[in-house]
Amino acid sequence: MTDDEPQIGYAAALTELNSILVDLEDDALDIDVLGDKVERASVLIAACRRRIATARLRVEEIVAELDAEPTTPPTPADEAE
Repeated sequence: MTDDEPQIGYAAALTELNSILVDLEDDALDIDVLGDKVERASVLIAACRRRIATARLRVEEIVAELDAEPTTPPTPADEAE
């Protein structure tokens, strides 16, 4: 994906990839279009991989923050509630 191309969401990219796959499975696909479809699929796959990597890092950061929070035993006032 180039810098001037708008970001595409993960779900939208998967939908477009599925559409491209259907087109590629069609024996009547124009050979002149084949290269463009494969190139677009490559861009979409890279975008999906970036989204997955970003999500993985975010989850790891959240889990690390949870692990870093001090655990304090409940006070008697907390137990009375």
